[in-house]
Amino acid sequence: MRTFLIIWSGQFISKIGSNMSIFALFLWIWQFTETATAIALLTFFMQLPQVFASLFSGILVDYFNRKHLMILADTCVALCVITMGLLYSTNHLLIWHLYALVALCACFGNIQNLAYSTSIALMVPKQHYIRASSMSSFVIEASAIIAPALAGTLYPVIGLLGIFIIDIITFVVAMGTLLLVQIPQPSQTDTTNLESETIWQKMALGFRYIVSKPSLLAMTIAFSLFWFVHQLGETLHQPMILARTGGNAQVLGAVLTAAGVGGVIGALILSMWGGFKRRVRGMLVGFIGTGLGKIVLGVGQKPLIWIGSKLFSSMNIPLLFSSNNAIWYTKVPPHIQGRVFAANEATGMIIGSVASLIAGPLADRVFEPAMKSEGLLASIFGPIFGTGTGSGIALLYVITAIGIVLIGVR
Repeated sequence: MRTFLIIWSGQFISKIGSNMSIFALFLWIWQFTETATAIALLTFFMQLPQVFASLFSGILVDYFNRKHLMILADTCVALCVITMGLLYSTNHLLIWHLYALVALCACFGNIQNLAYSTSIALMVPKQHYIRASSMSSFVIEASAIIAPALAGTLYPVIGLLGIFIIDIITFVVAMGTLLLVQIPQPSQTDTTNLESETIWQKMALGFRYIVSKPSLLAMTIAFSLFWFVHQLGETLHQPMILARTGGNAQVLGAVLTAAGVGGVIGALILSMWGGFKRRVRGMLVGFIGTGLGKIVLGVGQKPLIWIGSKLFSSMNIPLLFSSNNAIWYTKVPPHIQGRVFAANEATGMIIGSVASLIAGPLADRVFEPAMKSEGLLASIFGPIFGTGTGSGIALLYVITAIGIVLIGVR
């Protein structure tokens, strides 16, 4: 457990730095372009490369030293951040530079995450698996609280370059923790069966298994529908708030922090309660709660409403994801869970990438013009959403939220 705790602490600190950089990039792109499309494309390039990386990451971590993979992947991500910083400091940074470098970061980050997650069972005794899993979830949720608050406060003072420097410092801390410990490797017998398969067979097995099981296929379809409308809305909620506040980074940081707090609260409640006995019901209730919170967020036009509704919406995320994961753990045999879960993850990332790709153009070219004072939809929805900047994005956001609720009450 000691080895895990050392690495976990480094990953926690590094995750905060990475999320600060992502938050700062959103702010810089908005200031540079003031378009939802540019921000949506950044999200797209953070997601799509992981689809391809995930198909190979599982194979890499089975054949190569996982500690070395984590160090190599972390180093490559740090080099990408350093490159962004150099381009920015010399006034040569362009939007397409960010898209390309973020895509590279996403690929290496996918390898690092899988190498880390698959090493947990090798570092932690079985009786502590649940504790280790909850601590890994804590890293995600807590960094979502801390990073936006720090970046939103520091960005007006130290700018994008200062945030990058903080990110590099956190990388050095994470690298130091990795160099301090030895990570056990799986025995050769764990990968023997993989030797007889071609690379295409290894990648395709997960998809074949899902299609062959009607219950898992139905789960995949339902969750894919949810993920599409969810990501469509999530891509837009940051530009929506920036548009409605005149680019106020502190307000956006407060809303994102509320999302992290909601996730932590939801996870704590779930750990004490245990969730619904019928896991499908837990997933559907999570859909409905998430959607209702998002509806209030889209309709609201004040920071306090955004913060409260985002907190409530995010409280439901652990319920729906934990219920979904429990079903997959029950339905899929342990010896093929890696490849099946990778296939399911790749499907979700494809869905999320498509949603992110179309979200910006829908907002900028369809809904925003339609909600201007003389627009096609202004007379119908103007009394609810207003007709100022961001009102069209808010309308589209609420439509996606209603879609989430409808999936839950199917």
